[in-house]
Amino acid sequence: MSTNPVVIVFDVNETLSDMSPMAERFTEVGAPAAVAKLWFATLLRDGFALTAAGDNGRFAEIGAEALRGILGGIDLNRELGQAVEHIMAGMASLGLHPDVPDGVRALRQAGYRLITLTNGSTTVAEKLFEPAGIRGEFEALLSVENAPAWKPAPASYGYAAQASGTAPSEMLLVAVHPWDIHGAAKAGLQTAWINRTGSRYPGYFTPPDHTVMLLTELPAVLAGRRT
Repeated sequence: MSTNPVVIVFDVNETLSDMSPMAERFTEVGAPAAVAKLWFATLLRDGFALTAAGDNGRFAEIGAEALRGILGGIDLNRELGQAVEHIMAGMASLGLHPDVPDGVRALRQAGYRLITLTNGSTTVAEKLFEPAGIRGEFEALLSVENAPAWKPAPASYGYAAQASGTAPSEMLLVAVHPWDIHGAAKAGLQTAWINRTGSRYPGYFTPPDHTVMLLTELPAVLAGRRT
């Protein structure tokens, strides 16, 4: 039986950050906008493959190398290296989904400890939170760069539990990615899936404890479970 969480762990890329502007970065270098989703899927695939093999690759390095492979066969409007740099720079200039600032503040005001756990760099999270004025709501920004493995490997969530001094059962992961929800659940965390697109949750993954359309809905959902 799960207890009310003490620490809420946020995934960052796509969960908190709005990555839709990345498509424009691709069109700016002469590539189709649809390639943005292919690139991100390739980045995750190769990061997961390295993790499965016992390695821990760096998000930015994998992302840049994946771009070189994908863009290599496209007639770009600039040199390949310049195109890669332009697209990768877009990751540092993303903004938050509109529901995130208010949702984060409400959860913090409700007494939860907030941290992030990203497969990317903590620098990206810093640049997301500072302009929105919510950096101070988080007690720690964690990256798997300092963990034994990428999410969804159990060791990544174990790293977050150790860093926050909290048992996995007292933590709740918030993510838009079903694979992240599944990994966290297998590691003993509670989970909340943000389903912003109204998509169906894959039946082969462990279902989330909670499903919301917006982060601002989560405080009330969790409050309903308080005893």
